[in-house]
Amino acid sequence: MSKLNIILNGLINENPTFVLLLGMCPTLGTTASAMTGMSMGLATMCVLICSNCAVSSIKSIVPAKVRIPVYIVVIATFVTILQLVLKAYMPALDAALGIFIPLIVVNCILLGRAEAFASRNNVVDSILDGLGIGLGFSMALTMLGGLRELLGAGTVFGMMVYPDSFAPLVFVLAPGAFIVLGMMIALLNRIRKRC
Repeated sequence: MSKLNIILNGLINENPTFVLLLGMCPTLGTTASAMTGMSMGLATMCVLICSNCAVSSIKSIVPAKVRIPVYIVVIATFVTILQLVLKAYMPALDAALGIFIPLIVVNCILLGRAEAFASRNNVVDSILDGLGIGLGFSMALTMLGGLRELLGAGTVFGMMVYPDSFAPLVFVLAPGAFIVLGMMIALLNRIRKRC
């Protein structure tokens, strides 16, 4: 598989949100706005790239019996570093994402990519896989958050598109996340079948 195909695979064929339906907790919980969706996606992408690199680097010295706990410790280390950096330099973003930052540790996207790709490939390919999957996740969360924010608040990235008095509030609430995600998955499945 070429380097470009590794990246494109995470964006299109194995998009964690729209194709594999992984990581639904942060997908539904942090996408009330485009900014929080994008921020969560980028935070996850940083951890994914770093953990894929580390797992690929240590795969030959980790015994098979303890590989999953080791991968979780590696992921938890990078999540802790990310959380400390956010608390120190971006406290408003840390407050906006709240509990979802520590929950990156148990996000099945990260452990799945560590087990399915990073543990079987070289460091460069693992970094590119983390980049592709992370970009796909970030793109999905940003699109979902942008659409929910537009429909429910009349804004996109905080900029007013139409008055919020016309916006049905349901789209920025929990049920709106399910409705918009379902519509986006249906639309993308239809597009993929035609291509």
